[in-house]
Amino acid sequence: MKETTVKALAKINIGLDVTGRRDDGYHLVRMIMQTVHIYDLLTVQKTPEKEITMTTDAHFLPLDNDNLCIRAARLLTEEFDLAGGVKIDLRKRIPVAAGMAGGSADAAGVLYAMNRLFALGLTTEELMARGVKLGADVPYCLMRGTALAEGIGEELTRLPPMMRCPVLIAKPPVSVSTKYVYEQLDSLKEPRHPDIDAMIEDIRERDLHRLGSHMGNILEGVTIERYPVIRRIKETMMESGAVVSMMSGSGPTVFGFFDDEAALLRAKDDMERSGLANRIQCTTIYNTGGRPEE
Repeated sequence: MKETTVKALAKINIGLDVTGRRDDGYHLVRMIMQTVHIYDLLTVQKTPEKEITMTTDAHFLPLDNDNLCIRAARLLTEEFDLAGGVKIDLRKRIPVAAGMAGGSADAAGVLYAMNRLFALGLTTEELMARGVKLGADVPYCLMRGTALAEGIGEELTRLPPMMRCPVLIAKPPVSVSTKYVYEQLDSLKEPRHPDIDAMIEDIRERDLHRLGSHMGNILEGVTIERYPVIRRIKETMMESGAVVSMMSGSGPTVFGFFDDEAALLRAKDDMERSGLANRIQCTTIYNTGGRPEE
């Protein structure tokens, strides 16, 4: 095999709580992660020259060691002293800086692709152990599906697959600093903690409406105060028939769950007319457990 193409799938947080802070400043989280069917396409090709190069249709992305794809490729190249190098081509479809783990998903995709190309024989768990060196979300992006993340996000427990439903994604034209959001979180007087345990039970019972009543993201209190457009997007989705609408991660992307495709399409039209978001996508929950090349 000389090259392979994989799908790097986006994630949303359907529940996000912060339970404390470590001495080194990292916040301890308890959150439920879920893959959705929005993905970047990564093609990784072997090259005879022992170097790592990258091309992309996203002109604003760095193509040096600041790029997680480059770092992922270098990590395996150096560990296994691989003969030759790789060329990575990234076609970007996941919104950038949106709370959907696009960079982490791409890094996970490179690890998976190189494991196949060079027949390294690493299990998913072994890839995840290497992925955490690149970022806390990378192990989850290798696991995918429905999972409980604890610690700083790297302690993963697979959950029963979430019920499949239509999902609307809307990203306003603002950029959010994750570092800023977590720093300001400590100043909130009465943050709303979501009931993660109740959510897990709702997923087991496959009750979308009850799940919606328990969902929450503790970071919304910080991000919405700075960017009120996020609240307006949530309200528009709910008025358009969403079962629930919530911000993903530290924002600014907002998602909504719907009962059926017709309600989703009506909400998409309403969101487009509102002018609140510059990126609007219809998708669905992804729980097939398929391999990234599928």
